[in-house]
Parts: sequence; structure tokens; C-alpha cells
Amino acid sequence: QVQLVESGGGLVQTGGSLRLSCAASGRTLSTYAMGWFRQTPGKEREFVAGINWSGGNTVYATSVTGRFTISRDNAKNTVYLQMNSLKPEDTAVYYCAASDRPPEWVGIRGAQYGTWGQGTQVTVSS
Repeated sequence: QVQLVESGGGLVQTGGSLRLSCAASGRTLSTYAMGWFRQTPGKEREFVAGINWSGGNTVYATSVTGRFTISRDNAKNTVYLQMNSLKPEDTAVYYCAASDRPPEWVGIRGAQYGTWGQGTQVTVSS
């Protein structure tokens, strides 16, 4: 079973950037599709971005397209979320998740992912 740990969250001003990391242990990440989700109090968990095994397929939520970039370094067992042009509405706890689906698969629903990290807080001040 793979374990996931997110890092890189923090407080940033509107228009700023952050890079989140999701480090895996226990198993190699190279055979997992990965996703980033976010959640704010009182709201449902929201899909942000997803990436397939190789990194060749990526999917983004409309709200972050053009601002966020998901990537992975399988040699380092790490997935990243580069977040640029941050807005106050991006404030949330961000979670990474892993799914052992086929190589080209990218999922956008949380129920499709079986392993989750503990989350990292991102706060964007106006």
C-alpha cells in the first residue's frame, strides 16, 4: 500500500505562486494515476487536476486551467502541483490521491482514488 504526504502549502497573496508536492512511500508511484483535490469547510471535495502513470495525460478543472500545472517525477516518487496566479477562491486544504487504474487513465472523481494524503493548507489573501 502506498502512503502519501503532501507539503508546500502556506499563505500567499493574490497573484502569487506555490508548488505543492506529494511524496510517496511504501510502493513506487509509477503505476498509479494521481490526482489533486481540494476542500473548504462546508463544501464537497473538488477535483483540481489529474495525471496518468507516465505524465502524458493530464486533466484540469475549468477553474484552474491555465493557472495550475500537475506533473510527476516517478524517479523521485513525487507528484507536484504548480499553482500560479492564485486567487482567494483557491484557498482550501489540498489533497493528493492515488489510483491503481490502467496506464492511460486519469480520473476526476474522488471515489475513483483509493489512497489519500493528509492534506496541506493553502491560503490566498486578498
